[in-house]
Amino acid sequence: MSDPTHIPPPRRIFIDKQSPKAFHALVQVSEAVRATASEAGLDRTTVELINLRVSQLNGCAYCLDTHTRAALRAGESPQRLGVLSAWRDTGLFAPSERAALALAEATTDPVNAATQTSAFEAARQVLSEDQISAAIWVAVTINAFNRVSIMSKHPVPPLHNK
Repeated sequence: MSDPTHIPPPRRIFIDKQSPKAFHALVQVSEAVRATASEAGLDRTTVELINLRVSQLNGCAYCLDTHTRAALRAGESPQRLGVLSAWRDTGLFAPSERAALALAEATTDPVNAATQTSAFEAARQVLSEDQISAAIWVAVTINAFNRVSIMSKHPVPPLHNK
């Protein structure tokens, strides 16, 4: 017997499918940002660490799944992925990666001006201005994709590993 007081949650719209021109423009931005990061000398694993850390902060299951697999394909270790949310508490990340992660966090939660200043100061010690800009652009872009997936409730498909 069904509960007459239970109201099912509203069905979500996959906004990437509903508005494909807008989503395609976001994909094009992402491609330009990936090229910018590469040209600035940010390696693929650093880009994926940024994507993952931002997705952790935003709670985007779909992007966490997607970028975990991308990071592993790029050569990232399962150990580092496992401790990424506590990156400050390990010695597993290089100074340049730590700087990029701090910038990503400051970009994702830009309210705290002191955190932004600290992230920029640390980044200037180990990253070029092009790399700082690229790291911020990576964070901006994954934040946008996180919102698309979160608001669309994109499902995480199970992997059929043997």
